[in-house]
Amino acid sequence: MNVALAFTRIFFTILSIFFITLYSIQSNQGDLIGRVIFGMLGGFSFSLLLIGFDTFFRKFNLRSFNIAVVGLFLGYLMGEALNLILKAILSISALSFSLNITSIEIISICLFLFGTYLGTIMTLRWSDELYVSIPFIKFSQMNQRRRDIMIDIATLMDPRFNDFCTTRLLDQSILVPRFIVKELYALIEVSDDNSKIKARKAIETLKRLETLPGFGLRYSETDFPEIKEIAQKMVRLSRLVDANILTAESKQYQLSGSEGVEIININTLAAALKPLMQTGEFIHIKVQRQGKEPQQGIGYLEDGTMVVINNAGDAIGQTIRAAILSSKSSPSGRIIFCNAVDKSGQQIGFSYDEYHDEDA
Repeated sequence: MNVALAFTRIFFTILSIFFITLYSIQSNQGDLIGRVIFGMLGGFSFSLLLIGFDTFFRKFNLRSFNIAVVGLFLGYLMGEALNLILKAILSISALSFSLNITSIEIISICLFLFGTYLGTIMTLRWSDELYVSIPFIKFSQMNQRRRDIMIDIATLMDPRFNDFCTTRLLDQSILVPRFIVKELYALIEVSDDNSKIKARKAIETLKRLETLPGFGLRYSETDFPEIKEIAQKMVRLSRLVDANILTAESKQYQLSGSEGVEIININTLAAALKPLMQTGEFIHIKVQRQGKEPQQGIGYLEDGTMVVINNAGDAIGQTIRAAILSSKSSPSGRIIFCNAVDKSGQQIGFSYDEYHDEDA
C-alpha cells in the first residue's frame, strides 16, 4: 500500500513537471533556460499542492467521497434547473428589459451556486437515507457475508472484552465508531475519577487491538450530529452498515428503538459459557455465609455462581465437599443446589425445592 502510494505520488510529480515545463517552453516568453527553470519549479509546486490535497482528504473514506460526488451531481442538476426557471421568467416578463446583462449573469451564477450547495449539503446530511435502485431488478448476494460487530463504550470498559478478543473469534469483524472514541476522550476531560480510569483503560484496549496482528480493527467515520444520545447513534449506524451491537448494558438500547438491530449482551454470552454442573457430581467449595435455613450455607464458584449447600450452616469459613443436586436460573444468575457430604461419603440434606432463592 505504501509503495503504491509513493509510486503514484512520484509519477504525478513527474507528469506535472513535464507538462508545465513543456507549456512554459512553448510560450516563447523570455529565454529558453528561464522558461525551463520556471516550468520545472511550477510543476514541482503543483505536485506539492496535489500531495497536500491528498493528505487533507486522507481522513475521508470512499463512502464519503462517493456521497460528495453524488451530491455535486444532484446540486449541478438543481442549479441548472433554477437557471432554466430564471430564463423562463425573464422571457415572459419585463424583467429582461429592466436588468442589464451583467446583473442577469450575476443572478444566474448565484442561483447555480445556491442549487449546487443545497443539493450537496442535503445529500451529505441525509446520506443514510439515500438509496439507488433499478425498478424490477433485485440484486442479492450469492453468499451471506458475516455481519460486522460494533462495540460501544460499555464493552470497551469491560475487562472481559480484552480477553475475549484474544480468542480470535472476532477477527476481521470489529467496527468502532469514531464518535465512541470522541466520547471516551470527553469522559477523560470532564467525568469523575472512576470514569476517567475506565475511559483511559478503554482507550488502551483500542490501541492494543490496533497492534494485534491479523485482528483487523476498523473505524467508522460516520456520525450523526443531530443525535445527542450515543445509544441512538449506535442503533442508527448499525442499521446503516448492517452490523450487530456488542454491549455490556443492553437496557439503554431497549429505550432507543432498537427494533431490527441485533443486540449481543456480553453478560449473557459469559453466562452461557459457564460450565454446567451435572447431578451427582462432587465439588469442593468454601462456605462463606449462612443461608436462609439454619443448616444452609452459601458459597460461590470462581465465576461468581452462587451455591446453596444443605447441612453446611455450621461450616462457615471451611472448604467442604458437596454433591450437586440441581441448578436453576434466576434474574440474578444461575444458582446451584448441593448437599454436604460427610466423611463416609453420604449426602446430608434435602431437596432444593424447599429453598426459595428470593430470600437467599
